[in-house]
Amino acid sequence: MQKSEKKATKKSNNGSVLGKAILVMGLILFVMIIGVGCGFLTASLNTRPNLAEDIVPPASSQIYDIHGNEIANIHAAENRRPVGINEIPKDLQNAFIAVEDNRFYEHIGIDPRGIVRAVWANIRGRTVTEGGSTITQQLAKNAYLTQDRTLKRKIQEVFLALQLERQYTKQEILELYMNQIYFGQGAYGVQAAARTYFGKDVKDLTLNECAMLAGIPKSPNYYSPINNIEAATERKAVVLDQMVKYGYITESEANTAKKESLSIAKSNNDGGNGPSYFVDYVLQQLAEKYGDDAIYKDGLKIYTTIDMDLQAAAESAMQNLPTYFTDANGIVQPQGALVAIDPHTGYIRAMVGGRGTDQFNRATQAVRQPGSAFKPFVFAAALENKYTPDSIIDDKPLKIGGWEPQNYSRNFSGKVRLRDVVRWSLNVPTVRIAQDIGIDKAIYYAQEMGISTFVLDGATNDRNLAIALGGMTRGVTPLELTSAYGTFANRGIHVQPVAILRVVSRTGKVLEEAERKEKSVISAANAATMTAMMEDVIRRGTGTRANIGRPAAGKTGTTSDYHDAWFVGYTPDLVAGVWIGNDSVGDLHGMAGGTTPAVIWQAFMLKAHAGLPVRNFEGSPAFSASSDSDVSIEDPEKDKDAKKKTDDKGKDAGKSTSSNSNKSGADRSTSAPSRISSPASAEAPEPGMGVEKGQN
Repeated sequence: MQKSEKKATKKSNNGSVLGKAILVMGLILFVMIIGVGCGFLTASLNTRPNLAEDIVPPASSQIYDIHGNEIANIHAAENRRPVGINEIPKDLQNAFIAVEDNRFYEHIGIDPRGIVRAVWANIRGRTVTEGGSTITQQLAKNAYLTQDRTLKRKIQEVFLALQLERQYTKQEILELYMNQIYFGQGAYGVQAAARTYFGKDVKDLTLNECAMLAGIPKSPNYYSPINNIEAATERKAVVLDQMVKYGYITESEANTAKKESLSIAKSNNDGGNGPSYFVDYVLQQLAEKYGDDAIYKDGLKIYTTIDMDLQAAAESAMQNLPTYFTDANGIVQPQGALVAIDPHTGYIRAMVGGRGTDQFNRATQAVRQPGSAFKPFVFAAALENKYTPDSIIDDKPLKIGGWEPQNYSRNFSGKVRLRDVVRWSLNVPTVRIAQDIGIDKAIYYAQEMGISTFVLDGATNDRNLAIALGGMTRGVTPLELTSAYGTFANRGIHVQPVAILRVVSRTGKVLEEAERKEKSVISAANAATMTAMMEDVIRRGTGTRANIGRPAAGKTGTTSDYHDAWFVGYTPDLVAGVWIGNDSVGDLHGMAGGTTPAVIWQAFMLKAHAGLPVRNFEGSPAFSASSDSDVSIEDPEKDKDAKKKTDDKGKDAGKSTSSNSNKSGADRSTSAPSRISSPASAEAPEPGMGVEKGQN
């Protein structure tokens, strides 16, 4: 019996040892399998040695006006504006933690307690406000993984969360998370969401608004207050209750917030482009330097020159455009453009490129015939070559080859002074001046003042006398012509137009800063003389409709076929140009530069100068009224003959004929007394070559 018991005991012990050995081996094998599996999973994860450089989500770029106010938010697929944790209200931080991950500051990236609680809730078939994923896990998923509900993705999420916790502080993780999450309406991150839903920066949100935002990410479309204010309000109450539960706010604060109404931004997806033509112009310049990705993804801050008060005045003035017809593309005609520039800095202060129904910016892209608005370059060249306002020019029939230029009224006035030629925009005397000094001089000064559209070579080019009347082969843009006139307002110094003052990266690095580019083109004395003569244009010449009751100078421009009408003028503070024309072939029903363009210019400049002190032009000589008392004037606006088209097509002796020279014209004609003064002739330089300044 004893032997038998011993045998049994021995057998039992052997079995126990074997069982233990098998169990140990099984455990070792299990650990190995888990290890191999984990190694495989780790190898397949999107983890990297340093995650810190990887979480750089696409960010929207913002454009600001000259006062630092935002005028446009530029983004592609994702409207996102990253902000630092110090800009995010504590109430918003606490709201997210309370509703998404109440043990955020305690766990290591994953929360076993939270997972068990979520699983148990699912088993029991009820819901809880907190999910199983931590904020760190959600960041890992949003930054690196897809939204697929697979076991592999969940395991990857865990590994990434653990790695994030090792490389970031809790505050850094919370900041990254709140800049990553989607809030609906195209808004990513708390700043874009605050702008989208409440029209304010995230740092200015109230407790009520914070609770509303924190509730949206659970289901962005359903809980969006724009889509479903009732559901969003109910979700907000849940968030507030959670904040009370975890001690972030009191019951009284929660009840007060629940009763408060919310002001939701109407129809605001924060993707508007503000003053669209100017914004497009800025984006075009940026794209050439940095590429589209930088604009739409790198979160640039772009500070510009535009003044929104002046922009509003420009848009209001352009409401005076008439309506003639709608073209085949559905665009109302005629179109127009207005540009305003500070002549001393080159800052573009306002820009309207059309009626706002298309993206073609006529202020910068429309190359149109300037008509008589080109003449000041001829007059400036004359002053630099010893002409004076009292120089006498013959206004009598002129024939150059097969070309016979005509005045606007088809009348001739005999001997006239240069100042009368300017005031009444006489064609024939202007051509005689250009013939005397050489047309290349006028081209040279126009180039120096910023006109870049001349055609100087080839069978058809601009080196002919027809250009004196604005008959260019191509034409000129409103931006360049307006900028060129700024030379006269700035004592003969041309300043290159500027739209962008500064570009700053999302990290605060200044990528570029505007530098003033200027050059002296004509003498200050001659600039003042030009100004004085063009003041007369507004006081009692072709531009009287532009009178604004303070010192102002300007020039009308009308092409002989009535395709283009201009008024460009300036005060000591601002230069502005207005163009009107049809995009397609078609006339303006007899519209001259001294009519609607001058009216629009006046309306804009009156608002632009409201409240500013009246200033005289610096150095502008005063011409006495008595010097004009013996001038007899006809008003061609009332003369039927004034609407006859003039044939300005022709050619300069020994030079090529401009194919577009028939597109030039004038605005008015005059009778004037004789004065004894003779202009000196001079040999014309090549355009772009040095020309001696200040010869007057």
